[in-house]
Amino acid sequence: MEFCIFTEPQQGYEYEELLASAQLAERLGFDGWFRSDHYLKMGDHFDGLPGPTDAWTTLAGLSRETERIRLGTLVSSVTYRYPGVLAIQVAQVDRMSGGRAELGLGTGWYGAEHRAYGIPFPEKRFGILEEQLEIVTGLWSTPVGETFHFAGRHYSLEDSPALPKPIQDRIPVIVGGSGAKRTPLAAARFASEYNANFVDDAGVAANFARVREAADSIGRDPDDLKYSVALATVVGEDESEFQRRAAAIGSNPADLRRTNLGGTRAEVEDRLGRLRDLGAERVYVQVIDLADTDHLELIADIVRPFR
Repeated sequence: MEFCIFTEPQQGYEYEELLASAQLAERLGFDGWFRSDHYLKMGDHFDGLPGPTDAWTTLAGLSRETERIRLGTLVSSVTYRYPGVLAIQVAQVDRMSGGRAELGLGTGWYGAEHRAYGIPFPEKRFGILEEQLEIVTGLWSTPVGETFHFAGRHYSLEDSPALPKPIQDRIPVIVGGSGAKRTPLAAARFASEYNANFVDDAGVAANFARVREAADSIGRDPDDLKYSVALATVVGEDESEFQRRAAAIGSNPADLRRTNLGGTRAEVEDRLGRLRDLGAERVYVQVIDLADTDHLELIADIVRPFR
């Protein structure tokens, strides 16, 4: 199994703190460092100061200040960027990092941040996601010297040189969510990885099965996709430490145990074993308190036997 750190910088972190987190994750042996793509804090537990950082600006900086760890979003919203611009941004980060960029892409859901920063938020967005996935992957895969064309309901591209090219032959594209029909099909058509997020074991199993069925239905080998989970992670060596860490980020301990990765070391180890048995090949451990470096070191120790 692979293990990636998944952060929520909109809750109140500056670039220097994100850099320290990514470099620590790299030193501890994690496979990737991912961040949300949001412009407004969530909930009342955090003040959100000094304000948001832009996801791809952050990742561009980290690409020059890390060496091995993979870097990406979980997930960027299709409402923020035109697909042609997004393809250029991600390809540039891939080149700047020596081939370590990954793109998680979704419909977006947080209407308040769109209103706060004047970003249009259409009611129906899944068709936008499908077109952006087709465009971004199409631009990257167009051979040098040829042009890319696209005519859809939402976007039109004419005679695009489809540059720059990423270093990777195929930048990993992550599609996630629990939709019953369109999400599995979009993952099967365009993604290299499907992500089930914030669900219990039964939900993980059902979501993985739907994606595998969708891949099979279009003639794609289901094993060609990577299957992953993203889970809010709070762990303690004992119950009191777990409770303290949950309170520090304003999380409900029962919710952490029920649908995420929360509890004592033994409880977290047990769930990781079940996720492995369900076919999870990568786990995104969502950590909120980036100042709690002891927490990250504990997580690194717990996951080591599962790698």
